Amino acid sequence: MVPRPGAHECGTEATMDLIGGKWKVSLLWVLAQRSARFGELRRALPGITEKVLAAHLREMESGGLVHREAHDEVPPRVEYSLTPLGCSLNEALEPLGKWGREHLLATG
Repeated sequence: MVPRPGAHECGTEATMDLIGGKWKVSLLWVLAQRSARFGELRRALPGITEKVLAAHLREMESGGLVHREAHDEVPPRVEYSLTPLGCSLNEALEPLGKWGREHLLATG
């Protein structure tokens, strides 16, 4: 889902539209390590269904966060990677992850 310009009152709301969903932040993290094929992403995220993974990847591609590259080979090979926008979003999420580690993991 690509947020419409002017559709949000605050930047946080617009960002949450892009990364809302149980698995999207985890996908950003996995793809920050390296590009990956669909099956690799599925194995990296135990519990995600193929349907949800495919939907999240389509939404993230539509939002400009993920690049999908289909190679002209037999059998077909598709790789997913972060776009510069996806990389910058990952960087913006780093302080949030640090906050979680410091405040939530310390109390658990």
